[in-house]
Amino acid sequence: MKKIVILGATGTVGSKIADILLKEGKSQIKVMARNTDKLKEFEKMGAEVITGDVNDVNILIDAFKNADSAFLILPDNVKAENTREYQRQVTGNYIKAIQKSGIKHIVNMSSLGSHMHEGNGIMAGTGEQEVRLNQLKDVNVLHLRSAYFMDNFLRTIALVKSKGINGTAAVGDHAIPMVATQDVAKIAAAHLANLDFKGKSVHAVMGPKDYTYREFTTIIGNAIGKPDLPYVQIPVEQAKQVFLGNGFSEDFVDNLLDMAVAIKDGIFNYQKRDNSTTTATTAEEFVNNTYVPIYNHNQK
Repeated sequence: MKKIVILGATGTVGSKIADILLKEGKSQIKVMARNTDKLKEFEKMGAEVITGDVNDVNILIDAFKNADSAFLILPDNVKAENTREYQRQVTGNYIKAIQKSGIKHIVNMSSLGSHMHEGNGIMAGTGEQEVRLNQLKDVNVLHLRSAYFMDNFLRTIALVKSKGINGTAAVGDHAIPMVATQDVAKIAAAHLANLDFKGKSVHAVMGPKDYTYREFTTIIGNAIGKPDLPYVQIPVEQAKQVFLGNGFSEDFVDNLLDMAVAIKDGIFNYQKRDNSTTTATTAEEFVNNTYVPIYNHNQK
């Protein structure tokens, strides 16, 4: 029976990986998060729950010891005064833990656009993490370069409800790959369980096709009975003030918005689409099965 460690198990992807593997029942699963209250359900399903932070190297070493594989993710720190320095610190912690624990298979959550090391905002950190993990000797590392999450549109539900618009700082008419996180989790879970990768490699996960933000907004509008729902590109400075008002650090916000603004430059359009990178869930399926129920929740 494989022993698998999942970091960020309360997150959008990590939680789904844990759920998939626990329901399969073929592996021993360790799940780790700072707030383990959200992991009670996984514990009931048989997971070992670890309370820990990615900044505690000793906890990471203990988690990785005797494990066959681990899922890594570079968590956001919205309070970081220097986002890149924080990302480098976390990557360094991972590397120390991998080296000292002897673990041999790592699935690293990365992103489309991580082939670049500047001009891509916050993803410069995931790109750097790929390079640093690739320096590990005798460790198999697979980088999952995921497309833009369809699930990110859930974050603008409040805007749709309150203002009657959908919007981000990204341009509305540049098509990019978009993927449902459930599809990303299925691929990650399979690699973690099957150990079907050697050396250093990249698996891009690109969804069924490319969508523009405006096109996706129209799909949302049709599903919620607002066929004229407009997509509005929010000015960067206005978006910045909203994030700062929510307590995010200025450096983190700048990195986040640099990524959004750079979408029009094609940072998400580098990877090749083929059978291995294309996943099944369409925007229409995601909106009907995931977005609409959440949108309607507590709807008066």
